[in-house]
Amino acid sequence: MRKEFYSNGKLLITGEYAVLDGAKALAVPTKFGQSLEIETSKGENVEWNSFDEHGNLWFQGEFEFKNGEFHHIKGEKEVSERLVEILNEAHKLNREIFSTGKTGIRVNTRLNFNRNWGLGTSSTLINNIAKWVEVDAFKLLKNTFGGSGYDIAAAQNKQAITYQLTENGPSVLKSNFHPDFSDNIFFVYLNEKKNSRDAIEHYKALPEANKTGLSEKISSLTEQFVKCATLTEFQLLINIHETLLSRALQTPKVKQERFPDFPGAVKSLGGWGGDFVMVTGDKVEVFEYFNNKGFKAIFAFEDIVL
Repeated sequence: MRKEFYSNGKLLITGEYAVLDGAKALAVPTKFGQSLEIETSKGENVEWNSFDEHGNLWFQGEFEFKNGEFHHIKGEKEVSERLVEILNEAHKLNREIFSTGKTGIRVNTRLNFNRNWGLGTSSTLINNIAKWVEVDAFKLLKNTFGGSGYDIAAAQNKQAITYQLTENGPSVLKSNFHPDFSDNIFFVYLNEKKNSRDAIEHYKALPEANKTGLSEKISSLTEQFVKCATLTEFQLLINIHETLLSRALQTPKVKQERFPDFPGAVKSLGGWGGDFVMVTGDKVEVFEYFNNKGFKAIFAFEDIVL
């Protein structure tokens, strides 16, 4: 038996933080992602191998399925405990999948991007495991990492989407977001990983007064981003979005704090303070400016957006 699953990474263009409170967000799947291969092995346990974008083994572990749940046998503790949690939650959602026999399983996961980039190492893993175990990936995410689930929606789609939490669950709609001026949109990695769970906790701890009306305003902006026809309008929308979130989070805008002399617009993506920013401008100027600041991972829109 051999099976393989693949899920796309993600970039959240609009709605960071506010998506947790029901704001409509715009997300794009990326050309980067993660695969998960399953095959039978000679032993009775689950052997787990995780490979990075260079094909190097960055994690190796082994898990035992006993008395209806998984247990860590060997492997780096923090990663092993997280995998045990995910596998046990997956088993709770589908108790048939691991209940028959004592067949050993070898699992190989392969990233094709740097796992520090914040493009969805966790969400692609959750979505792949959900496909393997045949459970709802949104439920599996909720029971493990938490979060809004937009990253799961991106993992499952091959084009831009709008994503919104509703009383009836997630609303995922395909979007035609692919601006005519995409040659002037770039994504820059800020050389530091942001912990999504920490960012979520920070937002949840904010006074409710900070968030009053935020979801409605962000939802409206998301619609405008999708329909936006000119680079000038796009840059204006970025500035408005940054201002709204800056006030709510009581945190300076990334351009104001780190790139005040950059001539184009700069927008934080995901948790503020790390991972990627989206910037606008001329290609030569963008690469020269950010390379001189020490940022080497710079992607044109067409090179990263699926």
